[in-house]
Amino acid sequence: APLLPHQMKRLARRVPLGVAITGGFGYHSSGDIFLAFSTANREAALAPSGRIASADFIPDTDIDPFFDAVIESVEEAILNALVANDDMTGRDGNFVPALPKAWLKGKFGASQGK
Repeated sequence: APLLPHQMKRLARRVPLGVAITGGFGYHSSGDIFLAFSTANREAALAPSGRIASADFIPDTDIDPFFDAVIESVEEAILNALVANDDMTGRDGNFVPALPKAWLKGKFGASQGK
């Protein structure tokens, strides 16, 4: 979507809401960094100096559905990361079992009405 820099910043500020839905927390020095960028309006950014350029963008009054989309996509990405796993043996023979998918479905599916 063609969004302006201040709108992308507003979208990035919604990412922690998606993290919170899955039970995640942001602690002091947790290192959470969220980036948002748009590839729209490339022509305006490359306009010659000294000329007036125009850009297409979604009006601020129509941005609410994008906030919802950010929150839902972050939640979905976290849940996908939780279920796309296998048992793992790491350094020094440390074993970590895969999370049981049925348990995850019960934990997250029921609370979301899915």
